[in-house]
Amino acid sequence: MFTSTLLAAATAPLEWSPYVGLTMIIANIIAIAFGKSTIKYPNAEPKLPSPNFFGGFGAPALLATTAFGHILGVGAILGLHNLGRL
Repeated sequence: MFTSTLLAAATAPLEWSPYVGLTMIIANIIAIAFGKSTIKYPNAEPKLPSPNFFGGFGAPALLATTAFGHILGVGAILGLHNLGRL
């Protein structure tokens, strides 16, 4: 019974488009800006090869902000697809 309920809630598949990519890029920029202002030690070890290129972030901060950005991006993309905007 649970499987039939789950299948009934499924939506049409989402195909990739430049708008999907742009939405993910914007979500990552927002997450990096949020992380830049809230992470207590953004330059923690290990350092990245060119810190100025990465905004002064260390590897942990960069991974954390981009992971958060992907979570935001997936939510935004699925939400916009569900609304019929993507």
